[in-house]
Amino acid sequence: MRRMITAKLHNVTGIMNRFTSVLNRRQVNILSISAGVTEQEDFTNTNFVVEVDTMDEIDQIIKQLDKLIDVVEVADITDLPHVEREVVLIKLNAPASQRAEIFTMIEPFRVNVIDVNRENITIQSTGDSGKVEALIDVVRPYGILQLARTGGAGFLRG
Repeated sequence: MRRMITAKLHNVTGIMNRFTSVLNRRQVNILSISAGVTEQEDFTNTNFVVEVDTMDEIDQIIKQLDKLIDVVEVADITDLPHVEREVVLIKLNAPASQRAEIFTMIEPFRVNVIDVNRENITIQSTGDSGKVEALIDVVRPYGILQLARTGGAGFLRG
């Protein structure tokens, strides 16, 4: 099952290595990692989307991560009210004869076209992982030349 772990970490050298080592020791598949400095420069906010088999496994992981010295707080926010977004860039095969059709198909996703040339277009979209997956499914028949995703970033509501 897919779970989103969010953590506030001290912004020190090696913390990401120690954090991911806990996940590696437990043989957890990391689907995405997103990290960045917070409004306070000495802290980093991280979001990990992981694949686990049971809730007991995620509970054990949270307990082990919480024991790390430079971890301020860590939580599984998957089932709590939270805001989650991810950015995707997609370069599509888009000859002039198909562009109008492609633009019609991507319009409901509020996509931004960020690069255009004779043979292809590059689009950007922001949303939860479901929206990103739906967009990828819609544009796949046109030919995805390149795709880059940031991974989920989020935090609790309120």
